[in-house]
Amino acid sequence: MDFVIRGAEIADGTGAPRFRAEVGVKDGRIAAVGDRLDLDGAEVVDAGGLVLAPGFIDMHAHSELAVLHDRDHLAKLGQGCTLEVLGQDGLSYAPVDETTAPQMREAIAAWNGRLDVGYDWRTVGEYLDRLDRGVDGRGIAVNAAYLVPHGTVRMLAMGWEDRRPTAAELDAMRAAVARGMEEGAFGLSAGLSYTPGMYAETPELVELCRVVARYGGYFGPHQRSYGAGAMEGYAEMIAISREAGCALHLAHATLNYDVNAGRAAEFLKLVDEALDEGVPVSLDTYPYLPGMTMLAALLPSWSLAGGYAALRERLADPEVRARIVHELDVTGTDGANGVPADWARYEITGVTRPELREYVGRSVAEAAEAQRPAEFYLDLLVRDDFGTGCLMHVGNEENVRAIMRHAVHTGSSDGVLAGDKIHPRAWGSFARYLGHYTRELGLLSVEECVAHLSGRPAAVLGLTDRGLVKEGCAADLVLFDPETVDARSTFDEPRRQAAGIPYVFVNGRAAVADGERTEALAGRSVRRPGSRG
Repeated sequence: MDFVIRGAEIADGTGAPRFRAEVGVKDGRIAAVGDRLDLDGAEVVDAGGLVLAPGFIDMHAHSELAVLHDRDHLAKLGQGCTLEVLGQDGLSYAPVDETTAPQMREAIAAWNGRLDVGYDWRTVGEYLDRLDRGVDGRGIAVNAAYLVPHGTVRMLAMGWEDRRPTAAELDAMRAAVARGMEEGAFGLSAGLSYTPGMYAETPELVELCRVVARYGGYFGPHQRSYGAGAMEGYAEMIAISREAGCALHLAHATLNYDVNAGRAAEFLKLVDEALDEGVPVSLDTYPYLPGMTMLAALLPSWSLAGGYAALRERLADPEVRARIVHELDVTGTDGANGVPADWARYEITGVTRPELREYVGRSVAEAAEAQRPAEFYLDLLVRDDFGTGCLMHVGNEENVRAIMRHAVHTGSSDGVLAGDKIHPRAWGSFARYLGHYTRELGLLSVEECVAHLSGRPAAVLGLTDRGLVKEGCAADLVLFDPETVDARSTFDEPRRQAAGIPYVFVNGRAAVADGERTEALAGRSVRRPGSRG
């Protein structure tokens, strides 16, 4: 053995009761689980009564650039995450070409910033290869999987057009999805309240999901609405899965705004009925009430047709601008989930222009002062080149608690790491599940919670060698104290490392030891089983 973990209670990722055993690791794999393993000179990690669990899997992450730029990546390692699923919400950095690559970097600057990472890839496979090289050619902090992003594929095939694709354009999208799957992607993500993905009609999504189904992947949509049209949106996603014969994983499955208060049972009934029909449905959530996204996402979809350059021209036209303001304030835009904007609930979290930092931490209503908030909002977008981030204080605690207890639930952070005042979920989600919702509220047992964060998401991904404490599995492991584990990140101090998680191992190497980050960069791309990557 390279090392043996001794003295731990094991929550093995299946949800079964904890048990005592020693775990031996050799060459990045779990070599043995048993009593009194033969040390033969191996290093001993004394767990001292801590719980040993499989490394946690973040089913919805936005770390595509962060893992290539931040060597430590304590946002995720500090809370026990050893695998992140990237390419979310239909918008990410591959596949692209010479035209769409710079467009994509600008389109999601509010999520990922404008980091200098080289951008020396175009295809999904090349991006995964870049992950393997990682920071200075030495790898990355955690493992990373990827979803082909629908909006990026649509942009590649037909730009920012608000229309149905031609037959040739749809064929081009099918080919791009197929190539991404062959190169190692696990499925297709979609951002159906973001442009250009929101221009897609149901048949287009069905056709692309048929491609994903051929490779045994899953469809992971950010659906069209989490507000006024939430139930209809979820029903559409289930119908797509059913018609395409494709597994469905509902991204950040929430029900927000006052219109959806207490409606979790209605949503979960939809899920259960689909499961009873044999439709493979799973979902993930983050354990907080506010959401976070780019501030430009609140705009009506028609205003963004043609991209940000076209939007800038529209905003200079007084009549068009007045129409946008009316939709934001009175009727509710499709980008804002069909709910009229309550500007006091939208908090500015990050800007790309230093001269605008005075607005960070303030709601749009506060920052607007004497100006009409919707007008200030539009001015701010233009001044910040549409790179502004925001917190949306629109969640419902009753819904959050009900959904996280469902049998197909998995954990996620939806963590945006760019910005001056980020959401604490980026640094705290997994510790908050274990601390607040498991220990303090008792909504889940420790074993159940660990399964939600490890074994169950591994099963959604189709990974048989991760997510469990089992011989032959990758040695992605976390040691935590169930009595002290907690998210220390707050809305005022969002970049604080979680408490009670002293050890994290990635592919058999200690990335966190005694609570401190080591030099290890043992993470690599994880590619879909059976792909050619």
